[in-house]
Amino acid sequence: MVPLIDALIQAADCLGQEAFLAAFESAWKQARISASDRRRIRSALSARHRWLVDIARDDADSGLESIVRLRLIRLGIRVACQVRIRHVGRVDFVLAGRVILEVDGKENHDGPSERHKDLRRDAIAISLGFTPLRFDYSLVMYEWPIVERAVLAALSRPQGLR
Repeated sequence: MVPLIDALIQAADCLGQEAFLAAFESAWKQARISASDRRRIRSALSARHRWLVDIARDDADSGLESIVRLRLIRLGIRVACQVRIRHVGRVDFVLAGRVILEVDGKENHDGPSERHKDLRRDAIAISLGFTPLRFDYSLVMYEWPIVERAVLAALSRPQGLR
């Protein structure tokens, strides 16, 4: 076993940027790494990976959210994370101030009761002028081009045609 800090440093090169960011943000959210640990990790990373520490946040609810945010940033999309919207509640992302993007892991949104809550939140968001998009783990991880096209289409619509 190696210390967590060393494992995270190795993860950047061995597992790639998405897995590294997900692991780094998870460790941060769980308070398993301190500010000095984060600085140490950043300084040990190659320049190719160092920027990931700079964009990392401590509020991602899942590794899936970390991966989606990284992919959106790579597309040049402005991303607001963990946004509280009156009457809707906290949403994973708001893009360009008008598109709500939710990424749902099975464990959090499975079953009729949870599905109903999600549909209700989406309906309220639409009534407030937002365009809600909701994707599950499988779509994000295995069919990203579909997700990407949907996000870009929603962002390209004129505001009056939401």
